Parts: sequence; structure tokens; C-alpha cells
Amino acid sequence: MSERFPAVLVTGPRQVGKTTMLRTLAEEKRNYVSLDNPLARSLAVNEPGLFLEKYEPPVIIDEIQYAPNLMEYIKMYVDEHKKMGDIWMTGSQMFHLMKNVSESLAGRVGILRMQGFSAAEMDSYEEIPFSTNPKRLLDKAKIRQSKSLKEVYERIFKGQMPGVYDRDIDPELFYSSYVSTYIQRDIKELTQVADEMLFFKFITAVAARTSQMLNLSDISRDIGISIPTAKQWLSILVTSGIVVLLEPLHSNRLNRLIKSPNLYFLDTGLCSYLTRWQSPKSLEAGAMSGAIFETYVISEIIKGYQNQGKTPPLLYYRDKDKREIDLILEQNGHYSPIKIKKSSAPKKDAIRHFSLLEKNGFTLGTGAVICLSKELLPLDKNNWIVPLSLI
Repeated sequence: MSERFPAVLVTGPRQVGKTTMLRTLAEEKRNYVSLDNPLARSLAVNEPGLFLEKYEPPVIIDEIQYAPNLMEYIKMYVDEHKKMGDIWMTGSQMFHLMKNVSESLAGRVGILRMQGFSAAEMDSYEEIPFSTNPKRLLDKAKIRQSKSLKEVYERIFKGQMPGVYDRDIDPELFYSSYVSTYIQRDIKELTQVADEMLFFKFITAVAARTSQMLNLSDISRDIGISIPTAKQWLSILVTSGIVVLLEPLHSNRLNRLIKSPNLYFLDTGLCSYLTRWQSPKSLEAGAMSGAIFETYVISEIIKGYQNQGKTPPLLYYRDKDKREIDLILEQNGHYSPIKIKKSSAPKKDAIRHFSLLEKNGFTLGTGAVICLSKELLPLDKNNWIVPLSLI
């Protein structure tokens, strides 16, 4: 990105390591300024031209969302100097930020989305975006080690935020502080959310529905807010990288397909904290066990693509007869169906709906059942049992 754009913006939730990554890459070769600093923020807001003189590029500007007017001056600067990679920026809150970026820096900024650690990063494997291609799966299987059920749920419960690991802090303590910071600073400062406690109830209700089809009327009724308010608050969670909406497969030929997206949290530790699970063991044995496993798989696949600067090509299938395919990987005109199952030995009934894609006119790719199997095995000539470690 830095070789192709004069400005690069790294976005994502708070505390996923955006600043640490950029400062490590920059070493000592760039100026650095954080707009969390009140003096720096005041200068950026009130004297943006002077700000760019004081913090001369090449520079890292942290938390750029606090000085939206700075974007216009960055545009003038990069148009004048035309030097690639001059300005690196981070932004924790997308809902105001992206409007300013699209208006001021269109064509001048490369945008990268960042989440917490991926499993590949934590286990020191090369980050290879997930594919159902058998050759790529076999190559991964040669070097990756599977984990036990206990190890899997310990990681799911602990989550993927770097701060949980580098400080060896209790997850409940970390996520309690994280939620307070997120609501009190970002939500209160940058949006029109007036009732903090009501918003906390909302985010908790959303967490309880991870891996389910989005139903705003159900959520709004439970919390006691209007559907438009629920829609606005959900957009805040999406644009700040807390949740993702997985869109359904659609076709003009098929009027029986469900059009509502599926909802997933992107950090399973935060989701586990909000839904009040006290330990990995209770989470694994509890009512959310399957939903949180599916959430983990989806978030890992998304991170695999985002960490390569790619948009995850993901959809799902559900029709009005309640037939469902958890995940569809759409690549090169092929639709690869995926079932996510908390099982070590899935049976053929796991893939019983895969043929619906071909019957409805879609070109079928290799299918997969992502599960807790220890080995990569063919289920039949077109579908594979894929261990969790290979995503």
C-alpha cells in the first residue's frame, strides 16, 4: 500500500495493535503523533497547516478521526509532494472517519482493515487465506498441528486481543475495561448515543445472537428501543469493527432465498465476556458452544483475507424452507459450500444441502466441513473434512 498510495489508513477496533505494527515497521524513520494527546489534537483541529509543518512527513498520525478537518490539508500536501507512503494513519472509529476519507482522499489513500491476532499469527504460521482447494489444504496439513477441544475453547474464551496476551491479564478484567473505554470514549464522543447503559444492554443482546440471522425487531423489543435506533447502533458496531454482517447469497431467479444477513462478533473473547461465561469449560458445555465455535471460524477466515489486504469473498445460504449452508466461498465464478460443525467425526448429512447451489444454477466448487477432526480427510469426491487448524 505504501508503495502505491501517498497515504495509508489502518483501521480497526481499539487495541488490536495498529500503532504497534506501524511503529515497528517504521523503526525510527518516521515522526509520530497521537491525536489522543490534547495539545496535538488542538493543533490539528485549529491549525491543520501548522500541524503538518510541525509533524513533517514521513509521519504516523494516530487516531486521525479526532481531527476530520485535517484530511483536506493532507490532500493538499500529498497532491503537492506526490511522494508514496508519506503519511500513515490509524483510526479506531470508522463511522465518521470513512466519510471524510472518501470525500477528501479518494484515490490517494490505501485502506487496510485490522483485527486482533489470527490463529496463524499466534501459532507462527504463514497467513494463507482459507480456500477449499485440496492441494492448498494438503500443503497446510503438512505443517500445522491440531489442537484439543480444551485448547480450542481456551483460545475462544480468551479472545484475540493482543492486550490479553502481552500482559497476561485475566480476560474478564481486560474486556470489562475494554467495553468501558469503547462506550465512554468512542461511542459517547463520536456518536449520538445518550444512554450508555442502554447501549451496553444493546451490545450484550447482539453478543447473545452471534451466529444468528439478524432480527432487529427482536433485539429492539428486548432492549426497549425503536427499530431505527437499533439499526443505527448496529451500524456503529459494524463500522467500528466489533461485529460483521455476512450477506446471503441472492439471485434474481430465486425468490425463496432469505435476504437477511447473519451476524457475527469478530472477537470471541469479547463475545464470551458480554454473554457472561465464566470459563472455557462452561462455555464449551453451554448453550452457546456451537454458536461461538461458528463465530470463531468465521472471524478467523475473515482475518486471513484482511491480513492479506483482501476483501473476504464470503456469503451464506438460507431459503424459506430453512435449508442452510453456513458459509459460501465465492471465487472465480465458483461457489464452494462450507459447513461448520463442532464435531470430530461429521457424517455425510452435514453436506446434504450443498447440492442446492448447483440445482439453482451456481457453479459448485469443492465443499468442506470445518470441524474438530484431527485429520484432513475426503468425505466424498467433491467434499473434505477440514480440521479447524487448517483455516
